[in-house]
Amino acid sequence: MALGHTRLDVRRQQHASSSCCSAPGVAAFVGLCLVAVWMASSALVTPADFSPFQAPLWRRAAAPAEANAPPAAVREEETAADDQEPPVADRQQAGSTEKAKGADEKQSAAEKPEEKPDEKPKVKKVEAEVFPDAKDAELLNQTATEPGSWRTQAAESNTETNERTNASSSVPAASHSWKLCDVDAGADYIPCLDNVEAIRKLRSDKHYEHRERHCPEEAPTCLVPLPPGYRSPIRWPESRDQIWYSNVPHTKLVEYKGHQNWVNVSGEHLVFPGGGTQFKRGALHYIDFIQEAKKDVAWGKRTRVVLDVGCGVASFGGYLFDRDVLTMSFAPKDEHEAQVQFALERGIPAISAVMGTKRLPFPGGVFDAVHCARCRVPWHIEGGKLLLELNRLLRPGGYFVWSATPVYQKLPEDVEIWEAMSVLTRSMCWNLVNKVKDRVNRVGAAIFQKPMDNRCYDRRSAANPPLCGESDNPDAAWNVSLQSCMHRLPRDPTMRGLRWPEEWPLRVERPPYWLKSSETGVYGKPAPEDFQADYEHWKRVISNSYMEGLGIDWSSVRNVMDMKAVYGGFAAALRNMKVWVMNVVPIDSPDTLPIIYERGLFGLYHDWCESFSTYPRSYDLVHANHLFSKIKKRCQLLGVIVEVDRIVRPEGRLIVRDDMETIREVESIVKSLHWEVRLSYSQENEGLLFVQKTMWRPNTSSS
Repeated sequence: MALGHTRLDVRRQQHASSSCCSAPGVAAFVGLCLVAVWMASSALVTPADFSPFQAPLWRRAAAPAEANAPPAAVREEETAADDQEPPVADRQQAGSTEKAKGADEKQSAAEKPEEKPDEKPKVKKVEAEVFPDAKDAELLNQTATEPGSWRTQAAESNTETNERTNASSSVPAASHSWKLCDVDAGADYIPCLDNVEAIRKLRSDKHYEHRERHCPEEAPTCLVPLPPGYRSPIRWPESRDQIWYSNVPHTKLVEYKGHQNWVNVSGEHLVFPGGGTQFKRGALHYIDFIQEAKKDVAWGKRTRVVLDVGCGVASFGGYLFDRDVLTMSFAPKDEHEAQVQFALERGIPAISAVMGTKRLPFPGGVFDAVHCARCRVPWHIEGGKLLLELNRLLRPGGYFVWSATPVYQKLPEDVEIWEAMSVLTRSMCWNLVNKVKDRVNRVGAAIFQKPMDNRCYDRRSAANPPLCGESDNPDAAWNVSLQSCMHRLPRDPTMRGLRWPEEWPLRVERPPYWLKSSETGVYGKPAPEDFQADYEHWKRVISNSYMEGLGIDWSSVRNVMDMKAVYGGFAAALRNMKVWVMNVVPIDSPDTLPIIYERGLFGLYHDWCESFSTYPRSYDLVHANHLFSKIKKRCQLLGVIVEVDRIVRPEGRLIVRDDMETIREVESIVKSLHWEVRLSYSQENEGLLFVQKTMWRPNTSSS
């Protein structure tokens, strides 16, 4: 099925071609061919009266430019002709075929009878919304809200976000000489986790400081190489069970964990049987075992968003998709080589992170449940500092599922740890709701529940661990040191956390109860109206434009990132697709991440002047809505686009919506990176850029 028919395509379908052997017929045929050639060279491939806002984006790109349109306002380069685009490596070879096909189409069009003046081709008109209409025009930009209405993560965490490098001093992309990164990590390079120079200067690694983020002073502008033999990833859901070995050519986990059904090698594939250290017989049985142990867990209804600590290859989170549960899995980049990279290649959400000396990059009280299956975290030591971090993240009334040897074994060390954990959890007012053994996997699990109110805190005989001070914001998470304290739970019935969210999927549709009409939203409307306008806007854009207009083969898209999520409307509008969306709230943007979690979605905080905590080649589609024009005021845009190049897979896509000056800058950089510009569109000063990464890498390395 063709992605987009030109006017010539439509006519060819409506009228069967016929042959004519007479001399007048030949003359007419030649004349019509010349007309067709003139039409093609003039790019007149849509009716002149066809409004660009009534057609899909692919048709819009081919429409004649208005006389007063800005230069290069509408451009499209090498738009594919079929739903299934050929691999990037094959497109050059396919060029001659496409030219021949175009000639055939012109000939067929020339042979059709002449249309009547009032006759129009039967083209389905789509009410596509590239940019908001007049009533929702404020969605293009965040308005200045009342002081204190929306704090940023930078303000909450007292993080400095001043301009790091003068953006005007950046090297123009056209003159930039691209080179491969010459680093020990090679094709797996994560700049903020592989900063060898900074790690060597650490005074201690007792608390896993060497696994934490240590970003270079300047963002790298070198490119990460591809592993030899890299190929397009296997598509979901098959990817959950197997991936190409050549894409993640690591075997240490096979040696360490193969007997526990983590991962095995089979020919040119790495195969994932769905097991884990605590669920050798498969994740689904283990998931149902937890449900049976505590009915109120209610996977996919009450429990929608889960944090999996020390996730391994993330089979737990991968199989929770079958229960309509979204899992944020994380593990450090350590001797368990490439475990998070395996997860992402399989199409399962994960980030590289460690429980060390800093808070995790999530707001407080947002996860419905937290899971740890032999995650190797010493919860009971140092006053329970690490368990208190989980307490910060866990929603009031949420569950902590701990499956580890101290729960079910009687070795002296295990007994000692269980006793210490029992004392610690009681002092934290966590209630042990069940301790049960799984006889199939021969393991056990303890399920604790966080309190819903402060009554237990108030009647403790000893304030140990202590309550945090009033000035300690539980949502402050960016570069904030861990604290050995607990935050008081909300008392005001209108505050977040006092009530459990509505069951999934109702929670994704409705504004949270604590979003007040008396508060101004990010775009300037009353907050609940702002929320709804954002959601309706993205539903229209995705349904009318992104689904059909860009020619994306959505079966090849699994891992998606929204680089500047606001209310999570973009992710919510994609919820019925077989994709997951990592919602990123920049630290200098309004802190709306709690809203995203409240609606049953997930994400994290990040500073886009630094590299993201993920492996190269992690995402199939990255979306950036009015991000780059803001971020380039603080750091060089070149480094940010290089980071996008790092995290996007070859043949992956980037959609940018921003002002035209920024669109032109981004387009210049990605062209120099040999990305293919699939569409560039503008209306007044607003632009949309849709580009696709290729397999290209430079031949030389940086020193």
